[in-house]
Amino acid sequence: MSNTPSSSPAPGTDLASRRGFAVGKWIVAVPLHLTLAIGLVVGCASSTASTDPVADPGPVPGTVTTVPAAPSPSATPSTGPSPTASRTPGSVTTVSPEPAPEPAETPVRAVTPPSGAFLALEDLAVAAAGTMSDYDRDALFGGWIDADGDCEDSRNEVLARDLTGITSADGCRVDTGTLADPYTGASIDFVRGVATSSDVQVDHVVSLGNAWVTGARRLSQADRVALANDPQNLLAVDGPANGSKSDQDASEWLPPNRAFACDMVAVQIAVKSRYGLWVTAPEKDAMAEVLSGCPDQQLPGGSPFGDIPEGAGSAPEPAPAPAEVQEAPAAPAPADVHYANCTAAREAGAAPLHRGDPGYRDAMDRDGDGVACE
Repeated sequence: MSNTPSSSPAPGTDLASRRGFAVGKWIVAVPLHLTLAIGLVVGCASSTASTDPVADPGPVPGTVTTVPAAPSPSATPSTGPSPTASRTPGSVTTVSPEPAPEPAETPVRAVTPPSGAFLALEDLAVAAAGTMSDYDRDALFGGWIDADGDCEDSRNEVLARDLTGITSADGCRVDTGTLADPYTGASIDFVRGVATSSDVQVDHVVSLGNAWVTGARRLSQADRVALANDPQNLLAVDGPANGSKSDQDASEWLPPNRAFACDMVAVQIAVKSRYGLWVTAPEKDAMAEVLSGCPDQQLPGGSPFGDIPEGAGSAPEPAPAPAEVQEAPAAPAPADVHYANCTAAREAGAAPLHRGDPGYRDAMDRDGDGVACE
């Protein structure tokens, strides 16, 4: 037996050669069936390692992992459809809000601006009516006056203005004419006389009684007389219609001819504005309701008196006296019938008073036409 030592791999010899040598020696010493099993396991492991060269161990607990940003896409434009936008790790995505839908257009409704009459109504003070207990028409407002000294009093000036086809024997008083009545729409033939003068009366559109309870008590006597003779507040009208109106305001009385309601209310507003009178709440509501039907209604302008040329037309021939008829003598009028003024006569239901009627006095017949308290 030689004592020469066995050769051994030199340092630096390939590690795989040495592993193979060791395995070979181990395989010789292991039974054959175990050798085949181990070889199968080693082969599978080698195959797996070749197909998955780097196994991602996943994040290690306690460490921070940074996801690298994806490389920029090629500058070459794509001819295919744009891919769905997705979040890229390491990038910030800005989402633009959807534009709000345009609001639907609202049609603009045409609004008629308030008229002059309506605006003037809004400027009037509103208060409760005062008392009539101390009202005395003749003492507070007086009668018809001849303001311009032309021999025509206010009543005859208005008749000359509002009637057509007038006649006058003296140029101071209207004897006949025709009225297109604004309150009723009727045509009325006027003839001056004891029994006929009251067919056409001159109305205070703002009645003096209503004026008294809505502020006229604060006016001076001169201003109250001016109000009673103001041509803007005077209107020739049908006698019975004027009696129906009396001292009522627009909430209580409107003309049967409704086509004239707007004009009448406009006059009342103008007069109350001029003299600082107020309206009651129901009166204002009624006026506003009337004006809603005539939104363009303006306040009336000046209403000057009419002129009566001397000898205008010709006075009507007096009717022939009827044949005398013997009648039983009338009972004498009671001697104690006396009215302190026209207000008392009206309250007693006796107005108008004709010459010869119980209670008639010349002092109450201001225009001398034989009819007092008309």
